Formats: sequence, structure tokens, C-alpha cells
Amino acid sequence: MEHLGKYEVIKKLGEGATATVFLGRDPFTQREVAIKAVRASVFSDGEDGKISKKLFITEASLAGKLVHPHIVQIFDAVADADPSYIVMEYVAGGTLEEYTKPDALLPVPDVVEMIFKCSRALDFAHRLGVIHRDLKPANILRAEGTDVKISDFGAALTVSSDQTQVSGIGSPAYMSPQQVMEHPLNHQSDIFSLGVVFYQLLTGHLPFQGTNNFSLVYQITHGDPVPPTQQRPDLPDCLNAIVMKTLEKELDKRYPTWDAFSFDLAEAFRSENMAEMREARVGDSDKFNLLRELSFFRDFSDVEIWEVLHLSQWRRLHQGDMLMREGERGDHFCVLAEGEVKITKQNKLLNVLSAGDCFGEMAYLNPERGARMADVTAMGDGLVIVISTDTLAQASQATRHEFDRVFLRILVDRLDLANKRLTSAAL
Repeated sequence: MEHLGKYEVIKKLGEGATATVFLGRDPFTQREVAIKAVRASVFSDGEDGKISKKLFITEASLAGKLVHPHIVQIFDAVADADPSYIVMEYVAGGTLEEYTKPDALLPVPDVVEMIFKCSRALDFAHRLGVIHRDLKPANILRAEGTDVKISDFGAALTVSSDQTQVSGIGSPAYMSPQQVMEHPLNHQSDIFSLGVVFYQLLTGHLPFQGTNNFSLVYQITHGDPVPPTQQRPDLPDCLNAIVMKTLEKELDKRYPTWDAFSFDLAEAFRSENMAEMREARVGDSDKFNLLRELSFFRDFSDVEIWEVLHLSQWRRLHQGDMLMREGERGDHFCVLAEGEVKITKQNKLLNVLSAGDCFGEMAYLNPERGARMADVTAMGDGLVIVISTDTLAQASQATRHEFDRVFLRILVDRLDLANKRLTSAAL
């Protein structure tokens, strides 16, 4: 097979009972894509065929909807061909399944970061009315570093849809008590399932096990999991409470929201219990939460904040560090995340900036000007976000629009302040 529709087929990536996945190329965007193809005969195979058809339609219906940096994006879907196929983002790093054995575990801080990113992606999906229902390591792809992308929304429940949902679909070991008992589901079912994934990535074991599906279901609905630190004593104690809260059987004891779960993950990452494990790095969970708290980014969506995080560089500051020099060429601007900096010109203090303030933005707004107009120096320890003007030019239109809106607001505020000073001086 050389083509599927307009897509060039490069090679086969894998094959399952109902679908074959190919690496392809989109001739219009010149990007590599993954193509999941399903033969028409699969859909006509009795009751199993009906289920396969529903799963295909559910996943295909999400094309263009779940656009998030930590969800595999579906670009296109063709349901009336043989084979039918779904075209999606290609992620080369494989799944997290290979890191679920005791002798192949990822560093603990990396696991916390990955689960944090999953929690934010699933919160995004939940806000659009989508519950995944089949979370497991095999459905979480590793992109680069701690970046992950959730895939396979075929079993998803769309809350606002009248479409009949497929029951009995999913992987029993990762199902919530509500799911195995076929109760009505909400996002807390996904929280439970992600908790099982978290437990397995930390320990190399599943929290609930049985010799068959009946005993497994009994353990999920009645058994108490062994705390992770009993499986792996070197784990920080702060992770025990988080994992066990995700695995609470009763909804009123489980995390009520994705925000609450994400908050505890970020707090655990920065805690002293994990200080030695994470070394001196600034985690993506910290970066994300810092960006959300800064006034500069108050109107940015979560998706836009993730984009800013990925296109920016972060630098620790110490007293006396020179960030910009008068007369030097400007090819970036900065947003102060922590600490204070002073703006001086010929040793005369012009201003003091604090967290949430930006400086050097004329490199983006007026690149023809070229040279910096003043010195910028750190007044103590801090953290600064550095954004290249060339990199921002490659960002999405929505993200560039938000930057433009903020810069316009800043320019108006500065003009208003200048007018007030002139009025005051005249009086």
C-alpha cells in the first residue's frame, strides 16, 4: 500500500486485532503522521464489529476538537472508505508501558511531571465534556523528556452527546469501581484510572491484581491497595497520600477535581522530600503554575501557557546578574517570574520591576530599533523567563495574539503614567 487517500504511506508501525497503524506523510503540510486503518470487514463482524465501529466513530468525531500539547491530535478521519482510517499526530517515543516493570522505572521526578501533564490534559478534555475511560500506560505516548501525549479516545464518553456509549470497554486493571460496576461516570473515574497508572509507574506493580477478571473486579471494589512506599521504600512519603487519594473507592473521598490533583502533584514535586531526586531543575509543573499565577499571563488559556512554556527558556538569577545592557542588540524579551530587577540608564535608576513585569519587549514590537535603551540588573535571587523574538514569531496565532494584547495593555498603562507625571509636573 503506497497511499491512503491523499496520504503517502511510509511504513507499517504496528498491527492489532482490528487496526493497522502506518507511518505516513501529509503532502500538504509535509509532516509525518500516524494513520490508523480499519478494514471494512472488521465492522461487519457481528457484535464485535458493531463495537469496533462505535469506537472508530467516537475517536473520529474528536478530530480537530481536543487540541492540546499533551493529547495526540487527530487531524483527519475518513469513515466511508475501505479501509476506513484516522490520521493523527505521530509521536516517535513509544508508550509508557515499557516503564511499568520494577527494573525499568523512570526517575520519580519524571513520573510526577508526566502525571501532572496528563492531569492538565484530562482537565482540558473534561472541560469539553470528554471522559477518556481507557487510561493506561499503553495509551500514553512519550514525546521528549517528560512530555507525554494521551492517545486512543475511542472509548471516550462525551457528556453532551446523545450517542449511545459503548459499555464494557476498557482495561479492567485500570478501571474505577464505578466503571467496573457500570455506574454513571464523571471525570473522577479518569482520576482513579490515572492514579493506577501513577502507582504502576512508581512501583512497577498494579495496585489491584487478581487471577481472573472476577477476582480483579472484587479487589477494585473491595480491596485496599498496598501503599506505594511498601512496594518501594525509597519513594518520598508525600507521594503516598496523593496516590492513595486517587484510588479512593468512594467519590467523596477521591480528588473532586483535576485542579486539586494537579496542585498536590506540583507541591510534591517542589517539596523537600524530593529535593535530592529532582536536583536543581525547575520542573514543568512549577513553570506551568508560575505562568498561570503571573499577571502577564492572566488571560492566556492553559493550551497557550503550555506553548509559552515550551518556547521559552528559564534562567535562575543572582544579585548583580546583568540581563540586558544598554546599546547591545536585542533579540529577545523577558518576563520576570520571581524576584526584582532594576532598570538603569547611565547609572541613573529608572524603574524597579517585580514578578509579572516584562522588559526588553521593544525587541519584539520594534525590531528595527535594534539596540537596548537601558541596563537591566537582578537585585537578588530570582527567576526570569526568556523568549526569543524569532521563536515567538513561529508560535500559534492565538498565542501571538495574547502577547500582542498584553503588550498593548502595557503600552497604554505606560502612556497613562507618563501623562499623569507630565500633568503633575505642570501643576
